[in-house]
Amino acid sequence: MKRNRRTAFILAAGLGTRLKELTVNTPKALVSINKVPLLKVLLEELKKQGFNHIVVNIHHFGEQIIEFLKQDDYGIDIEISDERPLLMDTGGAILQALPYFADSEAVLVHNVDVLTNVDLKGFYDGFAQSDDAAWLLTQERNSKRKLVFDKNDNFLGRYNTETNIFDGDGAMPDNCKLLSFSGIHLFKPEYFKDFELKPCYVFELYKKIAENHRVTSKLIHPDYWFDLGTQEQLKNAELWLSSRR
Repeated sequence: MKRNRRTAFILAAGLGTRLKELTVNTPKALVSINKVPLLKVLLEELKKQGFNHIVVNIHHFGEQIIEFLKQDDYGIDIEISDERPLLMDTGGAILQALPYFADSEAVLVHNVDVLTNVDLKGFYDGFAQSDDAAWLLTQERNSKRKLVFDKNDNFLGRYNTETNIFDGDGAMPDNCKLLSFSGIHLFKPEYFKDFELKPCYVFELYKKIAENHRVTSKLIHPDYWFDLGTQEQLKNAELWLSSRR
């Protein structure tokens, strides 16, 4: 790995509208679970798993995140990708942050509102040693939005089980796999360098990359995984974590 660097990109720029009043005056990244801000929980987990270079993107109340990061010395290199002028969405966020990844062989992308004990270091090191362009960490769980992979586990697009809309090229193959996205993925920066910098969804970019390179699924089976996008999900996670103490 370049300079023994393990890089993670925390997506913390979202508006957090599903959390309603909790994000009226606060960015989603600083909403607390059991009195600890989500961003702090994730930073500490990444550090524990050996990540020493973190990039955090900001938009909604981004200045609060900047000030929050000044309050603690995590002992790791933390940089800010500033999207306050224009929210770039999940794909555009990567494109804008590419200069921060110039010395990184691989990048782990982690939604700030996902809480799990996945072996991130293990996946990162395995991915860095592979010839693949990207790994999408997936689960076999109920969700209306699915990622579609062919029989060789290469990414084809997304499928909405409610509308039956597939956004890939042509018809969806009969023998394809439908899996749920975990909010965590890994990519190699070299495969993004030729895209135009603009707001876009990351799966649009992955579809293009998958035309010539491997963008594949990696199933995860963690002890726990929570999407903390709503107040109900946040409360459920707090109760579950408290019960384990």
